[in-house]
Amino acid sequence: MPKAVTHAGGDVESHVLHDQAQLHAIVTRLKRAHGQMGAVVRMLEEGRSCEDVITQMAAVNKAVNTAAFTLISSSLKECIIDPTIDSDDVTTKLQKLFLSLA
Repeated sequence: MPKAVTHAGGDVESHVLHDQAQLHAIVTRLKRAHGQMGAVVRMLEEGRSCEDVITQMAAVNKAVNTAAFTLISSSLKECIIDPTIDSDDVTTKLQKLFLSLA
């Protein structure tokens, strides 16, 4: 399994998700959110009701958040499973990312 990117000093910079099934699920969800966002813009331009627009915006928000949480949890899993990765360091960084979404 490919490792996280490291700096010259050995500090872990980031993790790149390699689970192709999870990557596919995340990309699919984000493409759906992209389409939903386009629908929000069209709805506003067409003068649709605030309720309809907000409902669609909530769907976009949920799709993006779910994709982000899936990316974080999948990355955590890969880092914890791979014994060559300093999982404590990566876990700390991914937890910060998780908290940025909360």
